[in-house]
Amino acid sequence: MSDSSEQTGLLLERVRLHIRQIYHDNPLGADLEGLPEALLDLMRLDQSAPEPPRHTSHWDQSDALVITYADSLRVEDEKPLVTLKHFLDQWTDGVVSGVHILPFYPWTSDDGFSVLDYSSVNEALGDWGDIRAIADRYDLMADLVINHCSIRSIWFENFLADREPGRGYFFTASPLDDLSAVVRPRTTPLLQEVTAADGPRHVWCTFSHDQVDLDFRNPEVLKQFVSIIRQYLDAGIRIFRLDAVAFLWKIPGTTCLNLEETHEVVRLLRTLVEHARADTVLITETNIPHRENLSYFGNANEAHCVYNFSLPPLLVYALLTGDCSYLKQWMMSMPPAQNGTAYFNFIASHDGIGLRPAEGLLSDAELERMIAAMEGFGGHVSYRALECGQRKPYEINISLIDALQGTIEGSDHWGVERFICAHAIMLALEGIPGIYIHSLLGTRNDYERVENSGHYRAINRHQWDMQTLSAMLEDAGSSHARIFSRLKSLLAIRRGQAAFHPNAVQYTLHLGAGIVGFRRESMDQQQYIFCISNITDRPCRLALSDINLDNVCDWQDLINGVQYSAQDEELPLQPYQTVWLSNTANPQ
Repeated sequence: MSDSSEQTGLLLERVRLHIRQIYHDNPLGADLEGLPEALLDLMRLDQSAPEPPRHTSHWDQSDALVITYADSLRVEDEKPLVTLKHFLDQWTDGVVSGVHILPFYPWTSDDGFSVLDYSSVNEALGDWGDIRAIADRYDLMADLVINHCSIRSIWFENFLADREPGRGYFFTASPLDDLSAVVRPRTTPLLQEVTAADGPRHVWCTFSHDQVDLDFRNPEVLKQFVSIIRQYLDAGIRIFRLDAVAFLWKIPGTTCLNLEETHEVVRLLRTLVEHARADTVLITETNIPHRENLSYFGNANEAHCVYNFSLPPLLVYALLTGDCSYLKQWMMSMPPAQNGTAYFNFIASHDGIGLRPAEGLLSDAELERMIAAMEGFGGHVSYRALECGQRKPYEINISLIDALQGTIEGSDHWGVERFICAHAIMLALEGIPGIYIHSLLGTRNDYERVENSGHYRAINRHQWDMQTLSAMLEDAGSSHARIFSRLKSLLAIRRGQAAFHPNAVQYTLHLGAGIVGFRRESMDQQQYIFCISNITDRPCRLALSDINLDNVCDWQDLINGVQYSAQDEELPLQPYQTVWLSNTANPQ
């Protein structure tokens, strides 16, 4: 047997093993014969498919992504995807490597996450040529909305009519089933009664009654999504965000969250995409408690990246209170990501500041303290349902610039400095950074959009007129221009530092409750960066002996250029000031 035949045999056997694990009890009695071969055919993987390199990181310190809706920036009579590319080319060239464009497909609700047709680009936004043009210049992340789709999709219409494609595609249950343990992110009823060709059915709706959950027990659903992935790869998409994937597999009587079958589906998709394109990246969007989130790394055989969902609430809490104790405890609990995996760091997104990832890290009283401050700054709170019928805060809906306009004592004049400090900490942490476009632009709460949409999340989904925005960014005196310039400067500095590689070693420093400190060390041990931030509204002086600067070389703050040596006794820090002290072995 030739080497390529042996290799193909190994790939086929691996896919067969995934299928056996996913459908181990085959609850629907599906015909699984030929399914592995069909998946390889859909991905166009043949006997020459190369074995991808293992434990290889497809990223470095130059990587940073902008997170945005396709239509966050508008120009009259121009497709938003064209406008977005113009913005990226003109304003972010050289400081970001990629862009996460939130769902750009035809949709009916949830600002894109209730998908009508996965194979099309929303005509109001542009077309596949526009997507390809962006992917040709930037690493493009797209959403694979894999848990559910729109109730008005052709798949659901066919489900009701009992015809293909759609027959058996959606998860149904009985109101008599024991669903008490099911974990919910919303307060709406889980089951929705619909009338199908064979009579009443109760379909499963994790998020809303417009978003109906797909049934991956049916292998035809799996085949559809493998086909969709192949189409996206062909369009140049390299990074796949698996939206709400933790809810994928359902078994009544369980939590229906993070089930082993769900993990195995992620492993299968990784096997397929890595053989199709070796540098493809899967990112799991799992807005769940910290330990459960980390489980999606598997043994470096599931997600390439996981969202660091605990970072936003912990960092915001630290800056509101001037106490980083909880943030530091969390940092010390984070296992280093293996090569081939990385954390995806963010502190703002199109959604709110999730509170579930802070469970077990902040007490209920501390969460209530933070919520009260956010409401005082104009934010709102969304809730989820509990087993007992009660509800619990799920996320805070607020723009990040408004969330950091003050402390728990109220608003103050340090808002911009506090906001920049938050990003300086995030950009220096182990992992790949993602910056929401409305943080990059310093966009404030959009109350009009909330009122018009009736949804709290709209508060942080402003749409800018590009002419108005350009004028603001060209006005050096505007807050938007100042924030944009400072964040771009931090991004530009980060790109040149080997110690900021997403997998470079990180050590947490113990410098007191008011100072966030950690050391990054390049993988070749040539560069060291001490990342130190004063998270209080008071100036302070840090004894340099506390961080043990090596006295062999001088040290330079990469942000402001000031040099220090081991002979200096103190490091003065203004309120919310960050320094990145680097040795001179690997200058920018």
